[in-house]
Amino acid sequence: MATAGDGPWLDDAAGRLVRPFTVSNGRTEPSIALDLMSQVMATGVTPLGYLGPEHAQALDLCRGPVSVAEIAAQLKLPAVVTKVLLSDLVDCGALTTKPPAFHHTPTDRSLLEAVLDGLRRQL
Repeated sequence: MATAGDGPWLDDAAGRLVRPFTVSNGRTEPSIALDLMSQVMATGVTPLGYLGPEHAQALDLCRGPVSVAEIAAQLKLPAVVTKVLLSDLVDCGALTTKPPAFHHTPTDRSLLEAVLDGLRRQL
């Protein structure tokens, strides 16, 4: 039995009924470079042709600027699958993207400590 708002792709007992990589047709490489912190936003352009229910859900989440990581969490999909979906939407003109507002190095200790502090507050 699917929960309200989740559509036919989720089941209360079984979980996701469609394998995540089926959503992206087995693709693991997005057509554009997206960082987890990259911001995406809907352009108002309606995609031509059928893209799939996950594409529609992702597009609905992008009414305002939102990060790739947030969309992946909301869709309950792996980040790489989400990046493929979002790159499809950018390719057809339905989304625009920009890099994060700040520049950092992956080993920036202060950034990692801030993330750790945030996670501790959530627990």
